[in-house]
Amino acid sequence: MDSFRQWLTTAIETVNDWVWSPALVLLCLLAGLYFSFRTRFVQVRRFREMMKLLFGKQEGDKKTVGISSFQAFAMALSGRVGTGNIVGVATAIGFGGPGAIVWMWVIAFFGAGSAFVEATLAQIYKENHNGQFRGGPAYYIEKGLRSPFLGCVFAYEGRVRMKWEGEG
Repeated sequence: MDSFRQWLTTAIETVNDWVWSPALVLLCLLAGLYFSFRTRFVQVRRFREMMKLLFGKQEGDKKTVGISSFQAFAMALSGRVGTGNIVGVATAIGFGGPGAIVWMWVIAFFGAGSAFVEATLAQIYKENHNGQFRGGPAYYIEKGLRSPFLGCVFAYEGRVRMKWEGEG
């Protein structure tokens, strides 16, 4: 039993070292660059429209409108920003000095291209279940990549993480 635990620990550490390496940072940056160029820098081109939609008034009654653009923005932001992000920024500034802020801005700028593509995929592949829309990464992995197995793996991993963090 101890040999299996040792093997499993070594396997997990190997995968962890490979995933959380400079290769991951490079992959994320290259994906952000690719999506920024493919969308012709939507994060800059549509900034004015984003602000207008974010803070503008919506037409219609509460039943047909649903949630406001600002409420949707606040919910999306709450899913992306957490204690880890705040501590991560403080740690980066502590270790890297003020220059770390510049690199965080650069990564965030190109990451906005990736975030736009992710949100677009979520809208394309969402499904209507009894009058409510459901979707997200598990849906577009399953439908877009035509891989139900990977979609289930993603959904299961998210459920395990929620239980681990005490959310579900």
